[in-house]
Amino acid sequence: MSKNLSDLSGRKGLSKNLFEEYGNLATETGTPDAVALEKLREEFLVGKSSVYGAVSFYDFLKPENKGKKVYICNGSSCMTAGTQDELHSKISAHYSADEIGEMCCLGRCHENASFHIAGKNYSGNDIDDIEKIKSGNVGTKEKYNVGSIGTPILTSEYGNIKDFYKIFTDCLTKTPEALLAELKDSGLRGRGGAGFSMAFKLESCRNVAGDTKFIVCNADEGDPGAYSDRYIMEQRPHTMLMGMMIAGYITGAQHGVVYIRGEYPESVNIVTEEISKLQNENLLGENIKGSGFAFNFKVIKAQGAYICGEETALLSSVEGQRPEVRVRPPYPTQQGLFNKPTVVNNVETLANLPFIMQHGGKTFAAIGTAKSSGTKLISLDGYFNRPGIYEVDMGTPLSKVINDLGKGFRTPVKAMHIGGPLGGLVPVSKIDNLTVDFDSFAREGFLLGHASVVCIPENYPLIAYIEHLFRFTAHESCGKCFPCRLGSTRGYEMVEKARTESYKMDYTLMTDLLETLETGSLCALGGGLPLPIKNALKYFDAELSEYFVK
Repeated sequence: MSKNLSDLSGRKGLSKNLFEEYGNLATETGTPDAVALEKLREEFLVGKSSVYGAVSFYDFLKPENKGKKVYICNGSSCMTAGTQDELHSKISAHYSADEIGEMCCLGRCHENASFHIAGKNYSGNDIDDIEKIKSGNVGTKEKYNVGSIGTPILTSEYGNIKDFYKIFTDCLTKTPEALLAELKDSGLRGRGGAGFSMAFKLESCRNVAGDTKFIVCNADEGDPGAYSDRYIMEQRPHTMLMGMMIAGYITGAQHGVVYIRGEYPESVNIVTEEISKLQNENLLGENIKGSGFAFNFKVIKAQGAYICGEETALLSSVEGQRPEVRVRPPYPTQQGLFNKPTVVNNVETLANLPFIMQHGGKTFAAIGTAKSSGTKLISLDGYFNRPGIYEVDMGTPLSKVINDLGKGFRTPVKAMHIGGPLGGLVPVSKIDNLTVDFDSFAREGFLLGHASVVCIPENYPLIAYIEHLFRFTAHESCGKCFPCRLGSTRGYEMVEKARTESYKMDYTLMTDLLETLETGSLCALGGGLPLPIKNALKYFDAELSEYFVK
């Protein structure tokens, strides 16, 4: 993306944010007014094409979103659960077709039948109260299980703010170098999917000179089936917020940006409220507790784009640019938000920092495995007898998660899509071969990723699920690189034709397409899509062979 556009957007810092202004302009009708956009672009000195390219990309800003009053979840979990056709029928009795839109996903994967009205999410049996919901007289009855095996780092209560933040004020009495050493000892790896060393990121940013630096929390949890970050933001928000403050102290960053997906309105509200509480406790602002360290937060509500879960696309989004993936180097720690040194980590990763700083890096490293230390949150969908969020020590057998925590499947399941749409498609026959850690999944040809679990029931055709994955990627692609933009489209066209007509796909052509996506895509969206499809072709050849010519 343009370095000049980043600088222009950054002139006002975070006090008046271009992307946030797009959302404000869309509040009334669902899409920004053209006249208001013209005034905004003149104020920020950006071109018409840049503004149009950005606004027209997002699901909740694009002109097609005008007049939408209710949104139905089209995520993988709700799709395989088979709840959405009936839900759509019930909603259609109360709203016209042009008032109904789609969202992906609402993080209600544990009970499905998910929908959104007037800034609030609903699921399960909530649809039975649609009249009361429309009048604003009733809230969601959502509930899900929370539990753990091993060390409850993220699922344990932390008490009141004043007592909990003693961890942070104690950190301020130590040097950033000492805290960084603890983080190195912990071996903490990113929980958003890549499993990258957090200490390496913080040290890289710390070593770059600059008066302005940013800690950005990637709370754009877009993987259908995942709702662990949502759990943290809504039930344990201060683990994440303190983690950002500690990261800021280590790197010398004074600004924290929490970029929360628009599909999580409750998370946006709760995090904003909890930040206000920190301000009231004088834990934010200049010279916190006389330490000389300053830190402030900015909460930014996203507008519906899966690609913003990729860190460089997220940064472009915050700047008000079209959220396209950036070519690296330079890396965000060198040149990130507004071209300033920036660390981007996801919610769960940051939420581990308070424990590490309180108990020590070596204590954290003693939990889990040598290469995958600590714990992992897992999201179980509605196909389990006890769906919910569960925390387990890394290295815990997957079978223990499924049978002891989830209490097994409530209906026959043939595969689990673990780690989001770009994660591996795990046949149930492989359950006993896997433990919950990065290396076990990689060794077996899968991906732990966000550790979301979407079940594929025995009666759900895998060919339809493969088409869904191609379509998802085509819709969410930023469009910057040809393999992802074109390859995903050609993929769903082939699969749809084979599924609906007397057409058989050439197996070699499909594998060539997957190889091109895997090796030629700029980011993990196009590059990760081939993994579950390859898994499906490998483990479910008997079911899929009728659609191919080898």
